[in-house]
Amino acid sequence: MNEGPTTEARFLHRHLLGIEGLSPQEITLLLDRSEAYVEQNRQLDKKKSTLRGRTIINLFFEASTRTRTSFELAGKRLGGDVINMSVSDSSLKKGETLIDTAMTLNAMHPDVLCVRHPDSGAVKLLSEKVNCAVINGGDGAHEHPTQALLDALTIRRRTGRLSGLLVAISGDIMHSRVARSNIHLLNTMGTRVRVIAPKTLIPADIEHLGVQVFHDMTEGLTDCDIVMMLRLQTERMQGNFLPSNREYFRFFGLDYEKLANAAPNALIMHPGPMNRGVEIDSLVADDFGRSVIREQVEMGVAVRMACLEILTRNLGETAPSNL
Repeated sequence: MNEGPTTEARFLHRHLLGIEGLSPQEITLLLDRSEAYVEQNRQLDKKKSTLRGRTIINLFFEASTRTRTSFELAGKRLGGDVINMSVSDSSLKKGETLIDTAMTLNAMHPDVLCVRHPDSGAVKLLSEKVNCAVINGGDGAHEHPTQALLDALTIRRRTGRLSGLLVAISGDIMHSRVARSNIHLLNTMGTRVRVIAPKTLIPADIEHLGVQVFHDMTEGLTDCDIVMMLRLQTERMQGNFLPSNREYFRFFGLDYEKLANAAPNALIMHPGPMNRGVEIDSLVADDFGRSVIREQVEMGVAVRMACLEILTRNLGETAPSNL
């Protein structure tokens, strides 16, 4: 396995709180290191001792089987000691503040905190109160950096590049941290990005992020190389954003009729969990030749292994803490 000797020395950030602000070189280094772990995870012996003696705490204030399991596997395959904190059983339910929790965990001297929180900015606040590295596992509608990295890795492995591709991100853009992180990453890497959604699910200032906005699937999908569908995040919706799930699928659900407008053999992506028959048709989601949804899950473990390794190697070094 290629050890990538210069990767860790050139990625100088203490935390990974978002994609915004990362350079193309830093993103490439993370993706290149992840590539090595893809191959390791396909071996019979998947475990290394890279993080032996290191402690990783998964602190999830929102339920997420997929992301938490991925972080847990990543830490264990690198030989680290992994602790999953169940917030429902913690002192937060007894009135402890986020800052109190951060100070309590900091006193236990962990090496990495992997944090998911329903409020935008909460993970950054926590990172300012601890001495260890912090990885953002998703904060509100702000960012989900490791999801964007695994999506980029999936695309790069299938197409051989990121620059010059045309990617459509379709669905609940308004409430999606996945969309925001992907937009930052893809724009940074020279990818053209479109967003497709009803007007009620498009943020008012989305054009400022460097994307084209479409409210029609036929127009938005035309000639796209990648079609990335997003889940309707009804848990974040306050008010009436949609008439019905059936009506939404009719106009914005991905089926073969709409997909025919994209480039031939366009890849189909979804961060999961999927609402089949709402934002994506089951036949499309399970299309073995074009859907890379399962590959995204596989890439997630490799990406999180790379992030854990690189950030733990940076502990003790002088590093910017704003990323």
